[in-house]
This record gives sequence, C-alpha cells and structure tokens, in this order.
Amino acid sequence: MSFYVADEIASQPDCWAEAVQLVPAVAEALPRPGERVAYVGCGTAWNIAQSIAWLREDAGQGQSDSFVASEFPARRSFDRVVVLSRSGDTVDVVALLHELHGRVPTLAFVGAEDSTIGSLCDTRIALPFADEAGYAQTRFATSVLALHRAWLGQDMAPVIDQAREALREKLDERHVAAEQVTYLGTGWTIGLALEAALKFRESSASWAEAYPMLEYRRGPITVAQSGRLVWVFGPAPEGLDEQILDTGATLVESSRDPQAELVVTQRLALGRAMKLGLNPDRPRYLRKLPAGLVDPVLAAAMAAHRDRLERPPRM
Repeated sequence: MSFYVADEIASQPDCWAEAVQLVPAVAEALPRPGERVAYVGCGTAWNIAQSIAWLREDAGQGQSDSFVASEFPARRSFDRVVVLSRSGDTVDVVALLHELHGRVPTLAFVGAEDSTIGSLCDTRIALPFADEAGYAQTRFATSVLALHRAWLGQDMAPVIDQAREALREKLDERHVAAEQVTYLGTGWTIGLALEAALKFRESSASWAEAYPMLEYRRGPITVAQSGRLVWVFGPAPEGLDEQILDTGATLVESSRDPQAELVVTQRLALGRAMKLGLNPDRPRYLRKLPAGLVDPVLAAAMAAHRDRLERPPRM
C-alpha cells in the first residue's frame, strides 16, 4: 500500500532545490535587515518557524521570534509578521491575521496560489510544487526552511545531496521497533527536534518527546531505558552521550546536516506507523477544517485572548 506522505518525504530533495531557485525572485519580499520579525505557524509550520527565526537572528539580520498562532503576544510590536501555512486556510492563523489587519505588514508562505491566508496578507509567496495531499506535513515546511537557509547565505547543495542519501539508507529495524523516542536539538535544530517528535506521534500514535540538548539532563532523561531511543540533531555536548548510554537507551547521532537528518526521522515515523498497521495519511483524531468553517474552540480561545488584551497591563 502506498501513502501520500511517503511520496512527499521522497520528493523533498527536489522540492528544496526548487525552493532555493526561488530566492532571487522573492528576496525583495523577505524581511529587511534590522527588522523585528515574528514567524508564526501551527503544528509543523510552528516548529519550522522556530528554526527559521533562530537562523535569521543568528545571521545578524535582526531580532526574530516565533509563535504558535493562537498564542501570539499582541501587545508586542513587530516590523513584520511572517506566517507559514501549507493549506493557506489554517483557522488559527486566519483568526490572527484578522486581528493584525492594518497594524503590521504581513507575509505569507503558502502551498497554494489562491488561499484565504494569502489574500489576507500584504505579500504572498506560494510554493505549489511543495503542496501536499497527506495530512502529516513534510515537504512544504522543509522547503520554506531550505529557501530561508539559502537566502541567509548557506550552501544548500550538500544538504540536498545528503537528503538523497538519507532516502536511500535502510532504516534500522531496532529503531522502528523502539517504544519511545526522545529527540534533542540545540539552536536552530530545537525546532527540528520538535518536528521529528511531532511526526513520530502524529504518524504512528507513538510516544515521542523533544528537548534542547542540555535540558534533557534536568528530568527528561528519567524516561530513558533499554528499548528506547535518544536521537540527537548535531553533535552531543561532551559527556552527554555517556550519560545517555548509561541508561541503557540507544543513542542515535549523525554527521549529516540536521535538515537532511530530519528526513531519516520522517521515514522512521512512517516505518513505525506501517509496523503498527496504521495509516499515516489519516492520523487518529485529526481533521482538516474546511476554509471558512467556524471552529468553536478557537473562537472561544480568541475571545478570551481579546478580553485579556483589553484589560490594562499590570504595573
């Protein structure tokens, strides 16, 4: 049986290459040096937004923050808000854009040329070649990340080559059989660790966690044991590997670029789902909300959010 998500994972190197080629055409629409920028998304888009924000600020381009759409700090001021939405109809993002209308310039990265979010933003960059049919997002968000890394001056050619190698590599059956995985990252790879854990949970309904590397020692390490994995994006700090191995857990490290390594973790999530007899294209309890549909949970949350904003700040 074939799955949309399997094809979409496999197409990522080509999508990244196409995203990199877009940079000259879209550079003028991207944030200016020195601007205070908020990157916003939900789910996978939020995880990747965290990586993008970290990379931009680390490159000296200006203060960059990331927020999940439903928790955007409306009292703070930004020079630009950048939203990521594969569908272009993410209800939380739509609600936020209505709140921000006329207050701050907005830029949308979307998968489709025509979308609600694209029409609500001042500027839209569409990546239709990276749009997805599967529920579990992979190539759209990682293509947006590839575009940003290239825009910030990073050479993506070796990353794309490493991703192709990651697709050819045979999965370790011991990893697929693991009952639990903890992903660790540092700096911009914290967002990748969060995304790897989300994909493992989402696709296979299995237990996965994610933390900044050094935070792992402050409590989360207590779940480590034989039959469980600790997967590190990038080199582990000196001594952390010994602490992990002492628990009996399996430590997974790689010299690949972390974005290419994310491809392996996506494949692991897919392999785990298939081992358990699950359909990764239809994660349990998740549903897509049609454009324009009122989400009562979100409506109540946004009303409470507006109520908080209308109260005078505490001194």
